[in-house]
Amino acid sequence: MRMVGENSSVAEFILAGLTDQPGLQLPLFFLFLGFYVVTMVGNLGLITLIGLNSHLHTPMYFFLYNLSFIDFFYSTVITPKMLMGFVSKKNIISYTGCMTQLFFFVFFVVSECFILSAMAYDRYVAICHPLVYTATMSPPVCLWLLLGVYGMGFLGAMAHTVCMVRLTFCADHLVDHYMCDILPLLELSCTSTHVNVLVVFVVVGINISVPAVTIFISYALILSSILHIRSTEGRFKAFSTCGSHIIAVSLFFGSAAFMYLKPSSLLPMSQGKVSSLFYTTVVPMLNPLIYSLRNRDVQAALQRTLSRLWFYWRKGKS
Repeated sequence: MRMVGENSSVAEFILAGLTDQPGLQLPLFFLFLGFYVVTMVGNLGLITLIGLNSHLHTPMYFFLYNLSFIDFFYSTVITPKMLMGFVSKKNIISYTGCMTQLFFFVFFVVSECFILSAMAYDRYVAICHPLVYTATMSPPVCLWLLLGVYGMGFLGAMAHTVCMVRLTFCADHLVDHYMCDILPLLELSCTSTHVNVLVVFVVVGINISVPAVTIFISYALILSSILHIRSTEGRFKAFSTCGSHIIAVSLFFGSAAFMYLKPSSLLPMSQGKVSSLFYTTVVPMLNPLIYSLRNRDVQAALQRTLSRLWFYWRKGKS
């Protein structure tokens, strides 16, 4: 109990889960367990492929490696606890556990926002300034960009978590969500949440608008550059290079903005849960599929890796 925040009147919370209908609990458990397995295998597979294949050690795949790293841990922070809610009568989480989940949830979601913008900038340099690409996206520059990505994630997580632990929570500790998210926790506060709401709009606004503007400007310049390419084959190659990233960005930012930047009076929590599912469960699962199925380099690396494993296996058998 000593770990409970000084201003909190509760030692634990109960997560309401995705639905209260008993007939849906088991089917949803297996559905999201399948999602989680695909997410783990897909992201770990992409991390392994990029790590083992030296021709993928480029800035583009350096950022994709970190996107898979973020998605892997991001999903691990959320999904196992959600799965427990489907098979247990009461999905209890301690106060400390709830604040810890909140911190890492915000850390990884903000980091994903900025890693996507870094990937957009990388594509802009590659397509619009190919002659200086190697110099512009040098290893030190990539490391500084990555430091900025995780730095923004840490600052966002600290801002929301520090503001949350200063609140006093009421006796009713039922969180109307499948995770310790910001808005459902604010509904349980007995004290004023004006500061928290302001932080939500400011921090979330910055963490969505800055990457979104960066991505929009990058792709506007990329589109302008592509339209000046006379070769149809060259245009197709440029579009296919960016296609996967555009799909991933649209799914992630669309669902996140719908959840946090819309007034709560216009968005019932039931709809908020569905919106949250997209950026906490569906997007981390789809990212490795999007980038591998639409990427010839990744497909070629997968074939080489499987051939290598098959060769070693046959050699071991003989």
